[in-house]
Amino acid sequence: MPHDPAAFRLDGNALAGPLAPVFALDPTTALRVCPACRMQATVGELHVYGPEPGLTARCPGCSQLALRAVQQPGHLWLQLGTGQGAFRFTLPAAGG
Repeated sequence: MPHDPAAFRLDGNALAGPLAPVFALDPTTALRVCPACRMQATVGELHVYGPEPGLTARCPGCSQLALRAVQQPGHLWLQLGTGQGAFRFTLPAAGG
């Protein structure tokens, strides 16, 4: 019987449990390995430029893009690395 990959496919909600503890942590302590120069640095050690139109963090070894964070009313856009996609997070309402 042929293997059906769709039989094992889940939707993105399957990531909620595994990712919940990660997003509750202090992000500045997360270790990143640069794909360009292989330097290991925590997020807190990245070189950050901004604030407008958002914050751009670069590798302290070679200046390759590590992440971009752009905050808009009610949302935070997060791009990791040099990929083409970005994540949009809905922020809690002010005062709530």
